[in-house]
Amino acid sequence: MPSISVILPKRFMPARKASPGSDLSEQILRAAHGDAAAALAALESRPAGLTQEEVEARLEKHGPNAVAKDEGHGRGALLVKALLNPLVILLSVLAVVSLLTGDARAAIVMALMVLLGVSLRFTQESRADSAAKKLRAMIKVTATAVRDGGPREIPLADLVPGDVVALAAGDMVPADVRLLAAKDLFVVQGALTGESMPVEKFEAVEPTSLRSAVDLRNVCFLGTSVESGSGTAVVVCTGERTYLGSLARAVTTQQVQTAFDRGVSRFTWLMIRFIAVMVPLVFFINGLTKHDWKEAFFFALAVAVGLTPEMLPMIVTVCLTKGAMLMAGKKVIVKRLHSIQNLGAMNVLCTDKTGTLTADHVVLERHCDVQLEEDDEVLAMAYLNSHFQTGLKNVLDRAVLAHREVERQVPIPEYRKVDEIPFDFSRRLMSVVVALPDGKHRLICKGAPEEVFRRCPLFEHGGEQLPMEQVLFDDLRIEYERLSAEGFRVLGVAYRDFEPKEAYSRADEAELVLRGYVAFFDPPKDSARPAIEALHHHGIAVKVLTGDNEAVSRKVCRDVGIPPGQVLLGSQVETMSEEELAGAVEGTTLFARLAPGHKQRVVAALQRRGHVVGFLGDGINDGPALRAADVGVSVDSAADIAKETADLILLEKSLLVLEEGILEGRKVFANILKYIRMGASSNFGNMFSVLGASALLPFVPMAPLQILTNNLLYDFSQVPIPTDEVDPEQISKPRPWSMKEITKFIVFIGPCSSVFDYTTYAMMWFIFRAVDAAHAPLFQTGWFVESLLTQTLIIHIIRTNKIPFLQSRASVPLVFTSLIIMAVGIWLPYSPFASALGFVALPHGYWPLLLATLFLYVLLTQAVKAWLLRRAWI
Repeated sequence: MPSISVILPKRFMPARKASPGSDLSEQILRAAHGDAAAALAALESRPAGLTQEEVEARLEKHGPNAVAKDEGHGRGALLVKALLNPLVILLSVLAVVSLLTGDARAAIVMALMVLLGVSLRFTQESRADSAAKKLRAMIKVTATAVRDGGPREIPLADLVPGDVVALAAGDMVPADVRLLAAKDLFVVQGALTGESMPVEKFEAVEPTSLRSAVDLRNVCFLGTSVESGSGTAVVVCTGERTYLGSLARAVTTQQVQTAFDRGVSRFTWLMIRFIAVMVPLVFFINGLTKHDWKEAFFFALAVAVGLTPEMLPMIVTVCLTKGAMLMAGKKVIVKRLHSIQNLGAMNVLCTDKTGTLTADHVVLERHCDVQLEEDDEVLAMAYLNSHFQTGLKNVLDRAVLAHREVERQVPIPEYRKVDEIPFDFSRRLMSVVVALPDGKHRLICKGAPEEVFRRCPLFEHGGEQLPMEQVLFDDLRIEYERLSAEGFRVLGVAYRDFEPKEAYSRADEAELVLRGYVAFFDPPKDSARPAIEALHHHGIAVKVLTGDNEAVSRKVCRDVGIPPGQVLLGSQVETMSEEELAGAVEGTTLFARLAPGHKQRVVAALQRRGHVVGFLGDGINDGPALRAADVGVSVDSAADIAKETADLILLEKSLLVLEEGILEGRKVFANILKYIRMGASSNFGNMFSVLGASALLPFVPMAPLQILTNNLLYDFSQVPIPTDEVDPEQISKPRPWSMKEITKFIVFIGPCSSVFDYTTYAMMWFIFRAVDAAHAPLFQTGWFVESLLTQTLIIHIIRTNKIPFLQSRASVPLVFTSLIIMAVGIWLPYSPFASALGFVALPHGYWPLLLATLFLYVLLTQAVKAWLLRRAWI
């Protein structure tokens, strides 16, 4: 992940658009209102770039090119976070009170508990934070800067004012820059303005009357991206001094929450509502019935801490980080941890075709003239076009340039590039203009056959230029469709000669002479069919969104086992309303000839149908869809804009790799859900237990310190949840967040613990005669042990839909900590800490009854869980 934090629509949304009068760096305005030479002079730079010594001095002065620090926390912040835990705060208060009232032993015990609790949380979150930083460091976005007279790939954070940078299609704009030169440079500024259409940029001087940032045509801003064209620019502002940095300070930004974030937030507020109801009730009931308001106050506070899911942030963080590390071992790098759960919940995957379904090893198979005969001059023209173009060279260009034998018949050094008309997704063409050895200029055009053919009134054959006739068009169209149906990708090749002139534009791509076509073959990937079958098995529908033509796409889909069915073309998407598109996408598997905006609309339409949508793409044209998707997936070799926008990065472009990542995402969610189910149901049951005991007993059912000890030990037992095994059935289908399911679990499982809390009350009251304040320690000790053991045991029931211990076993660390904590709970009443904690030895007759209680509790909870499963409620 780049060390620069870029505000993109997927992650942040400006609360308001900056007005034309917004504060803007005077440096930017001066650079925009002066010429290129003046901008370089003002920044003490030159076309050959800065020297390394100058860079180091400016980096020291201006700092790194970062709007915000990497996600993560320093050790100090993590320690403060651990200290601000409600359990730690209340234990510290009780320790001070105990010390002031002369109970030093209790104060020491509580101080030890604070030390253990803080150490546990700090250690776990430090490890998780370090692991997350290592993962982010694996993905880098760089800029091409000219230093010491030569181009270098530089990490974005290392750019400084005065650096001369090159911009090309697919690049992120690395800072606020003033253009020195531009050729058909179109920039997407939607991250700053919300506008979807790209804006053309020029190097010309702007009038001094123009002071609106977004209207400056010779300035490109950090956070935007290059859609097409090329340019050279000088860096004016970096980091927090950029326009984006000023927005980050001046504009309120709102984090766009995932379904997972919203679910955890709803659960947290549910617990807060429990606490808001319980704590005042417990306080007043105990104060009124026991007439000891100090004890009632501390007991109510302890109950509040006991109900607080203080381990939830740590469990979530550790689960997500552990999942991210496991996914990294399977070639999936997680940039945004919370996207893991969305990956597990995903039920529709939209993917491009090239490199995902095909081998991404394109071979140029044919190069024919208009008469459909092999012609080396057609190959030579295509070679010149690919050789001289400066945009992002795609797999087709690389396949053309693999034919190095062309250079033996075409003296490349004798040709000079004059101009270039870059590719864009509306024309689907790109052209270069070269100076021929005889001095004339030749525009060589290569692109989609239908776009090239309609611009050609003439064709060349045998050295003669002849009028195109309809029969030739028909023959070419039939051949093109035949090759497409066989899986070939076809490009038309045409040219036009000019008398020398200074500049060329798209208007010159007319009156062309058709020379022929080149045909490429990209065979289906061997792993595609089994990967798609596996995804279908796991409940994920695969939809193909491609800019390629319908015939090629149909052939590839059939080869990899995707029934293409009714194909939806970009031209059809263009004319559909949002409602019509939402209805059409459900039954469509293949979408062809899509522009970037079409892909984004398809993703949004699927989301409106209630799907959790993932998008896998690596091109410039995939940026809008990657932003729109619930989970954006790209590859390490992708265009900068795709890598920056994506949530996950695949180190290998394969659906099999993604499938393994999806399963890990589901495991992470399953383990987080275990803690949430357990905490919520336990707290719901404790509400009934504590309220009943407060009303019925002449003393508090458990001392405040005992409640906190119980809570601390219980928390220790839950630490290994992220390491737990997950049953295959729990990850076989998408797992969306469902508060309704959690609520049903709470309502039916929670009271099970209350049943046995009340049987324990009855046992201590009627059998062991703990009926007055003198015998309160015995009652409290008996409930403490029963409560700790049942809570620790219940995770083994909740963690699986099967019969625990027999059909499904927990991980070794979880079993080990459960046994250790249960053993500590049994030992404490006989330990040296017993008197400090208010415990007394339990009678021998207590243990057989406790064993029966545990056995019956497991049976009842398992029976209720099985009943819920049969009704498909959980």
